[in-house]
Amino acid sequence: DRALERPKTKRAKRFLEKREPKLNENTKNAMLIKGGNANLTVTEVLKDIVSFWTKNITRPFEDQTTLEFFSKKSDCSLFLFGSHNKKRPNNLIIGRMFDYHVLDMIELGVEKFVSLKDIKNSKCPEGTKPMLIFAGDVFDVNEEYRRLKSLLIDFFRGPTVPSIRLAGLEYVLHFTAVDGKIYMRSYKVLLKKSGCKIPRIELEEMGPSLDLVMRRTHLASDDLYKLSLKQPKGLKPKKKKNISHDVLGTTYGRIHMQKQDLSKLQTRKMKGLKKRPAEKSAEDGVATPKKSKSA
Repeated sequence: DRALERPKTKRAKRFLEKREPKLNENTKNAMLIKGGNANLTVTEVLKDIVSFWTKNITRPFEDQTTLEFFSKKSDCSLFLFGSHNKKRPNNLIIGRMFDYHVLDMIELGVEKFVSLKDIKNSKCPEGTKPMLIFAGDVFDVNEEYRRLKSLLIDFFRGPTVPSIRLAGLEYVLHFTAVDGKIYMRSYKVLLKKSGCKIPRIELEEMGPSLDLVMRRTHLASDDLYKLSLKQPKGLKPKKKKNISHDVLGTTYGRIHMQKQDLSKLQTRKMKGLKKRPAEKSAEDGVATPKKSKSA
């Protein structure tokens, strides 16, 4: 209820204004939650993915109120929960919120993990925007894998930028889905000399590296998912009338004008086009008599 959220101070008013719906939403934040029974492997995975994480004992698939509370408190729309037990060892749950309620949630088991410190190669600077690559037809065919792909894009895409320089394309996250497993690999892009303008590209693995298997899923209904993708009218491009495009991308415009009398069209006056008196009188239907030569 908005009456309950009525601010009493200017600081509270600014805080609520920041959380109000916007045409261009803020960059999505993610919270990492470490379960009370998380082991060393899960802890290292959480540390390697991001540095901010909170410890709490919860079971997201059984009770989502704790996640929703933390989401609203920290204004985070993404989460990654890590836990470990005998039934589900080395467990990760990745998910996202819509209006501070759980929208999608997918449970992944870590079968193999190689941390950043175990791979002795140079690393990318912290905060580098990654290039995301997905390999495997299952990411486009299976609905659960399709949602997982969308989730991973949301989680790793980072802030939206208007432009990027070539040297800034130095971090690759590669996800491969094959035989019921998902392989996540991280690479640093090396730009080598090639003898021409376009550099030769090499990939050097830098970690972390994970072999994952999908476990439980909690997916939003089609109607709710469609509602979460709805864009405000202010962001939709306005339809321009009488404009068309061909297959090559050329733009054509149609202009509607009144019918013009071309005989009254003013053109540039030239001596060669000037009418003689005889031509003028012939048009009027009157013949001009010829002057007799004087003797």
